[in-house]
Amino acid sequence: MQLELVEVTKEEDMNVIIGQTHFIKSVEDIYEAVVSTVPGIKFGLAFNEASGVCLVRCAGTDAHLVDLARDNALAIGAGHIFVLLLGNAYPINVLNAIKAVPEVCAIFAATANTLKVIVADDGAGRGVMGVIDGQKPKGVETDKDAGDRKALLRRFGYKF
Repeated sequence: MQLELVEVTKEEDMNVIIGQTHFIKSVEDIYEAVVSTVPGIKFGLAFNEASGVCLVRCAGTDAHLVDLARDNALAIGAGHIFVLLLGNAYPINVLNAIKAVPEVCAIFAATANTLKVIVADDGAGRGVMGVIDGQKPKGVETDKDAGDRKALLRRFGYKF
């Protein structure tokens, strides 16, 4: 078995959700969950089949994001994974709706950070072992840092 580190390609202001699902209708169900949660959302979605013709299935509301999602899914190359790139929304806006999709088994990452996917390849198939999300900690939060964090959340409208 070989391990490979696959860096997710995205623009700095984009968010990405990577997860595992188990059925071909996942593309339609995740699409419906996303568009019904955030009207006017821009996103691209790609899903890797794990049997049969083993195609990358794609959908979305923005051609550029669909292309990026497809390219990332191909690079990861693991069966039954999906890549969702968000253009004008945050994962917090859609994550619960995606987790409620019956076919979704797991969420590996939901982030705007630099993201690398750890993939195992046994010669016949590939699977996601985990992710490296962002950077390692540089210290412990101070009272001032906590105040700055709370102010940021209020500026974004997530806390009042």
